[in-house]
Amino acid sequence: MKIVIDAMGGDNAPREIIKGAIAALKKRKGFSLVFTGNEAVIAKELSLYSYDKSRVQVRHASEVITNDEAPTSAVRAKRDSSLVVGLKTLKEDTEAGAFISAGSTGALLTGGIMYIGRISGVKRPALCPAIPNVHGGITLLCDAGANADCKSEFLAQFAVMATAYAKAAYRMDNPKVGLLNNGTEDHKGDIMHQEAFALLKETRGINFVGNVEGRDLMFGDCDILVADGFSGNVALKSVEGCGKTVGAILKQEFTKAKIRYLIARKQINEVKNILDYNRHGGAILLGLKKTVVKAHGSSKASTVTATVLQAVDAVEGRTVEHITQMLFGSIEE
Repeated sequence: MKIVIDAMGGDNAPREIIKGAIAALKKRKGFSLVFTGNEAVIAKELSLYSYDKSRVQVRHASEVITNDEAPTSAVRAKRDSSLVVGLKTLKEDTEAGAFISAGSTGALLTGGIMYIGRISGVKRPALCPAIPNVHGGITLLCDAGANADCKSEFLAQFAVMATAYAKAAYRMDNPKVGLLNNGTEDHKGDIMHQEAFALLKETRGINFVGNVEGRDLMFGDCDILVADGFSGNVALKSVEGCGKTVGAILKQEFTKAKIRYLIARKQINEVKNILDYNRHGGAILLGLKKTVVKAHGSSKASTVTATVLQAVDAVEGRTVEHITQMLFGSIEE
């Protein structure tokens, strides 16, 4: 299995991208890496590490798509960008199982649909990150920003795709599915969410448990939280902000009393670890014909390592095949 990585995408590329990917290579066997980007720059970074060179390839790409560019125009104009070359490699190489980029989210979504394509019958692909919860596990949030405007049938498909992903990659037997809403009562929400609630109750193959409020994302007894992309992205950014806020408050308070910090250091680090969703990797784009993962734009090496292993798990678990089978009862070739 080859994991293709956009070496030039993200705020900390290429150094942290390459460092994290090489670390993942050392953690697990059974896969190799294909870096896309400026070959000379990548070679210089790779020279800093010792690794099994038979497990690493580089595909030169002379261009980079930035966050400031219009996604569709950039994907069409910059055919030799590290992102587009990576997607083309994923599409054309039968051994390539997944593509990872910390670059432009919009360009990755556009390019994923253009070059990889949706599974036949999938209405909209959805971004699905793993959010840490207080039980020590994760809650999958689907959708976290790919589709700001949704229809109720989109959310029903998100639930099925996320359930397939949870079973395939995270080995969950019967994951509980909730609908992100502004109250737990059955009648809550606008018309679209009320329609989605009714559809989810009737959707076969999922374990729907009802409406869930945003405050329960990290605290409730729910394995999957289905959302429209607008609400899901707000929820995701709120979790990120909460983690940064708690970390800043702890640092501020314990700076005043270093002895207290030394006593409670272990517990403080555990709290910060629980709130840090970066340690679970990126957001897989569910609904495409191959595995595409959006890493956080500010990813450091440790997050990239987790994202590579996340992609490996998704491919080994045959996530795409499970989604196809759950949605349509057959495996798409």
